Amino acid sequence: MKPLFQLEGKNVLVIGLARTGIATAEFCAARGAHVTVIERQPESAVADAANSLRRHDVRVECGGDFPELFSGAELIVPSPGVSADLPAIRDARGRGIKVWSEIELAWRFLRGRLVAVTGSNGKTTTTALLGHIFNVAGLPILVGGNIGTPLISLAGESTDSSITVAEVSSFQLELIESFRPDVAVMLNLTPDHLDRHVSFENYARAKWRIFENQRDSDAAVLNADDEGVAQRVPSGPRIFEFSRQRPVPAGAFLRDGSIILRDGAAESAIMRRDEMQLPGTHNIENVLAAVVAARLAGLPDAAIAQGVRTFTGVEHRLEFVAEIAGVRFYNDSKATNVDAACKALASFNESLHVILGGKDKDSDYTTLREPLRRHAARVFLIGAAAEKIAEEIGDVVPMSMVGTLQEAVSRAFAVARPGEIVLLAPACASFDQFRNFEHRGEVFKQLVAQLMEHAGANASARKG
Repeated sequence: MKPLFQLEGKNVLVIGLARTGIATAEFCAARGAHVTVIERQPESAVADAANSLRRHDVRVECGGDFPELFSGAELIVPSPGVSADLPAIRDARGRGIKVWSEIELAWRFLRGRLVAVTGSNGKTTTTALLGHIFNVAGLPILVGGNIGTPLISLAGESTDSSITVAEVSSFQLELIESFRPDVAVMLNLTPDHLDRHVSFENYARAKWRIFENQRDSDAAVLNADDEGVAQRVPSGPRIFEFSRQRPVPAGAFLRDGSIILRDGAAESAIMRRDEMQLPGTHNIENVLAAVVAARLAGLPDAAIAQGVRTFTGVEHRLEFVAEIAGVRFYNDSKATNVDAACKALASFNESLHVILGGKDKDSDYTTLREPLRRHAARVFLIGAAAEKIAEEIGDVVPMSMVGTLQEAVSRAFAVARPGEIVLLAPACASFDQFRNFEHRGEVFKQLVAQLMEHAGANASARKG
């Protein structure tokens, strides 16, 4: 039984007027709460959202931090981009005011079963894959969380028979209290968001909260090949593993090119690895994790295999964009940390022209040296982190400091030869030059489309 929480009549303070903040404010207001939203940006930057909320009787204050509004709140819900270490938030918690992330509030109203997916990399692909598997099987499925639709927007749609698959981030897990998924998936654990969490241990501790409230009737799905995960096995839930490298007692693994499911002495071959449409060895891990979670949700082997076979991937994640004059372009804007960029590089055998850079997250870019040496013909550096990246990867590969994504795409295409690949895999956040990684990926695809139009026009001119 979930702990009850009555919103009617409560004073709720929502911090941040982005997608999650808007959804949270609307949800609370619809259930009779007195809602105030505060936003640091000026009113002119968020006018449409602010006016829309005011029509729902939500108070909106823009252009400051408004610490005086914290004391009267009975519940504070910071958006994921708002640090839990803000002095006003710490003070509120110290005074006993509830400070919850949106996923904590959403979980209390969510019906049916919840599969929550986290990890440093692969969350979006695995979440989308699971949603696809369940959808192909004809089950009532909701997909959201950090992947796009806020979990709180799905709570009203959920039923006792529905399955919700949610991508959850360390930012969201920081401020949970009772949040408890029926199945929790930990894909991997490598340094990320150190600009926010300060240390890897703090980051890992936030991630590991996904298991904090699980019981022995719940399940944890863990990457047996990942050192960071293997060192931190949770004690509450039943443990299932996945591995590319060896058999596991309960879970999924790769053997002789086949995906095998095992639970004790019982084994079944789900499908051949080469039936997957997803590129890259790292995606084998994502598929193995999804296979285990789908089985835990009760799906038979054939339904799981059909879902995996028909899944082609997600936007901005090793997304094929176009081929122009024999040069292929791939958009991996979702590669917002070094580990993700390394996995993107390892996904190709062809020579790569790699676009790196953006907003630094206190990352160590020396890890890129060896993958770049093996796979890259040249690196094109953009954004605020360009000089740091250049210093840390050194002379292992020729590089060009180009500044902007537009210049990087143009220069990369100019030097790439037929059969080579231009890969956007930034290893950085996007917020120095773009709204988010989606915006960065869209701009990349628009620039490639412009190149294609130009190449087509030149070809027509030569024929004429």
